[in-house]
Amino acid sequence: MGIVKVSYWLKSIILLGFFSLLMAAPAIATGVYDLDSPNTQDVWVIDQADEISLANQNKLTGIFKKTAQQTGQEIRMVAVRRLDYGETIDSLADEIFTTWYPSAEEQANQTLLVMDTLTNNVALRTGTTATETVTPDIAESIVEETVGYNLRKGNKYNQAFIDASDRLVALLSGEEDPGPPVIEEEIQVEGTFTKAEDTDAGSAFVWVIVILIVATVVPMVTYFWYVGFPGN
Repeated sequence: MGIVKVSYWLKSIILLGFFSLLMAAPAIATGVYDLDSPNTQDVWVIDQADEISLANQNKLTGIFKKTAQQTGQEIRMVAVRRLDYGETIDSLADEIFTTWYPSAEEQANQTLLVMDTLTNNVALRTGTTATETVTPDIAESIVEETVGYNLRKGNKYNQAFIDASDRLVALLSGEEDPGPPVIEEEIQVEGTFTKAEDTDAGSAFVWVIVILIVATVVPMVTYFWYVGFPGN
């Protein structure tokens, strides 16, 4: 009986674990239908990766709403934790863009940035009117030099969204592109401070002089102390 009970409970635990994995799977990976749609809700920033602070989500939402009111251009940003099996960041971005905005007319004034935080891959999609200012070269720069730079500098997801927003809003508002973040170069201190080896060599030379002086003076002083100084 004891063996039967153990076997029964072991099977129960295995089945429970299996069903738990099945239930958790949809929450781990993200597809287009797991996201809130702007067609049904007032959404501008979607963070299913839990990487964008609420303060920044609210800040970006306010900026994007104001930009839409002033220019007619709409910007939306999406962060997901991981993709569905077989999905790529480009295929997900295309699917979101065409699902949210089915026709070319609906897509014209739309800009969509999608980020996968598991792989740190990013995709940017723009409609025909938005592309007039957010050209393909600029779009590539935003993905690689703005968002990508912040991700390479330590997964700075919040800063990546903020910096991308600054460039997109400026461009879509007809202003000058502020460009990507300035890459800080390492400060060269070689010409300002003495090298450690130079300091060590100088110190060694001083000690040699001191030792020579001591080795010369001390015996002379000792000799005259006992024999007497000349003239005494």
